[in-house]
Amino acid sequence: MTEILLLNGPNLNLLGTREPAIYGAVTLAEIEKRVTVRADSYKVGVRALHSNHEGALIDALHDARTWAAGVLLNAGAYTHTSVALRDAITTIGLPTIEVHLSNIHARESFRHVSLIAPVCVGQVSGFGWYSYIMAVDGLINHLGLLP
Repeated sequence: MTEILLLNGPNLNLLGTREPAIYGAVTLAEIEKRVTVRADSYKVGVRALHSNHEGALIDALHDARTWAAGVLLNAGAYTHTSVALRDAITTIGLPTIEVHLSNIHARESFRHVSLIAPVCVGQVSGFGWYSYIMAVDGLINHLGLLP
């Protein structure tokens, strides 16, 4: 079975309680379940991982190159600061879609620049938890796995 990595970065473990006016009331566990259900409808498995630590995210990306067909990544604040994550995405050679709950382009100016977007096949932002579903659909389409 084809599998994808769902990788979430810093502070996303607090979804549901963290600034719900910006990030919504859906928890990370609920998002992971919804992504898994959607991917399963395409007969694609999901391995979900969260870490607040940049190195752990990089290690997960490196590991994914041995089993994953692609990656959904919400790097959180590392989106705007991590050359190391950008380099890891480039190095593993897997199609990666950048995901954000909020519209990063409508927020503070420092959030407008994504260091990882140029090495991703696409970016979905601004649709709350549904951004993840849109990203699953986009990745499945990119991989040529649509029924």
